[in-house]
Amino acid sequence: MNDAEELSKLADLHARGVLNDEEFAKAKARLLAGQPSGYTTGAAPAPNLGAVNGLRRARVDRWIGGVCGGIARATGLDSWVWRLIFTVLFLAFGSGILVYILLWIFVPEE
Repeated sequence: MNDAEELSKLADLHARGVLNDEEFAKAKARLLAGQPSGYTTGAAPAPNLGAVNGLRRARVDRWIGGVCGGIARATGLDSWVWRLIFTVLFLAFGSGILVYILLWIFVPEE
């Protein structure tokens, strides 16, 4: 893949909102400097892990551990939706409480 095609893909990712302005500028600078872009020809770019790495338990929007408030902030959904999802998982399969407790333990507080 030549530089023009990679610049076009970067511009497309930026236009779709996958890359923010800062990420786009850094990737473009790396490409123009001749450094590898981070993915091979034909493969998709590495997933944006910013949301996952930025996941924190909420201090303000919390009922028990702040997990639903933190996930809500990371995903853009209301926290009551996540509380409903965990409740349904708990009532239907019993796994909601296990997932919630694991997230409570492993996701740091903001």
